[in-house]
Formats: sequence, structure tokens, C-alpha cells
Amino acid sequence: MKTFEYEITKHPAEEFHKLVYFCTESAECSLREVPDDQAAKLGDILNERGRQGWELVQVSFGQDGIMAFWKRKIKEK
Repeated sequence: MKTFEYEITKHPAEEFHKLVYFCTESAECSLREVPDDQAAKLGDILNERGRQGWELVQVSFGQDGIMAFWKRKIKEK
């Protein structure tokens, strides 16, 4: 039977100038407004965790930052 461990990480808005999904004050949402370096910053987080064996399960975006939910298989003894 496969077993997993889970971890939740928080990444504050200060790490991003604009979060990955940007909405204006009038609630118009568009990826066009997201600078390339901000998308790359999220990619760096994903790649670093992936190298450690973690798989992204879900990510939640908020005005204060993002919360990422990860899982990885526990090695069988």
C-alpha cells in the first residue's frame, strides 16, 4: 500500500509584486497583468519543492499571499 505525507507551505505576498492571478479593483481578472518574473518566481518554488520529492496538490491565492498543499510518497521500509 502506498502511503503519503503532506505539507502546507505559506508564501507571503511580499515575495510577489502581483500574485499569479491578478484582478483589478473592478474585479476584471487577467493573466496579461502578471509580470513574467512573477510567474518565474512561482515556477522556482514549484521546481525546488519538486526536487525534494513533493508534488503540488493544490494552491490557494489570496491578497496576503499563496498557500500551497504538497504530498510525497513515504518510502517503504
